[in-house]
Amino acid sequence: MLRLAVLISSRGSNMQALIEYTLQADVPAEIIGVIADNPAKGLSHAAAAGIHTLAINKSEYENRAAFEDVLAQHIDQLDVDIICLAGFMSVLSGDFCQRYYGKIINIHPSLLPAYKGLDTHQRAISDEAKWHGCSVHIVTPKIDDGPLLAQKAVAVDANDTATTLAAKVLSEEHIIYPMIIGALATGLLRFDLSGAQITPINISGVLPGVINGDDQMRWPIADITSES
Repeated sequence: MLRLAVLISSRGSNMQALIEYTLQADVPAEIIGVIADNPAKGLSHAAAAGIHTLAINKSEYENRAAFEDVLAQHIDQLDVDIICLAGFMSVLSGDFCQRYYGKIINIHPSLLPAYKGLDTHQRAISDEAKWHGCSVHIVTPKIDDGPLLAQKAVAVDANDTATTLAAKVLSEEHIIYPMIIGALATGLLRFDLSGAQITPINISGVLPGVINGDDQMRWPIADITSES
């Protein structure tokens, strides 16, 4: 059973997608705890699903190191295999990333390496990009820069606004993140940590559970170029 911790900063819609996926009986993954860096609304959703929740209010700590020390203590108590960032807005230090080397993954609303950071949807529109999307990657000390695990693309229409584009991307996020968890839980995706960099290793197969109404989703995800 793959044991997960989910870190959030707000209501956590991606967290909710992960909860719904991992609660399925045939999905060998479990969210052990949800931790927020403030009294986030998403904690109530996790608690309603019977998941341990905790708010560690970052503003109460004198610096990032003090906050991360407390955060790490609670993560270690949960004894998890993977830490999922789901709208977690606190930038993690290099020391924290090294402590959990190869164990932290994040979902980002762009087709990385394009549009790292914030305001990704408006930046894509301003650039008149034809394609936008989302990426799941391994977290490293450089922001939005770790090895890619999967991506999903959406077309940018002429009448799209940042709001409409964000909604299209979010729908894909709710598919791709559970797919990653299913792949990790079944061994279709694993991380080789033996080299200088973390290398994702993929095996083809059918993912467990139902994702977006489909109970026969295959891994790995098709290359985005085949969709675009």
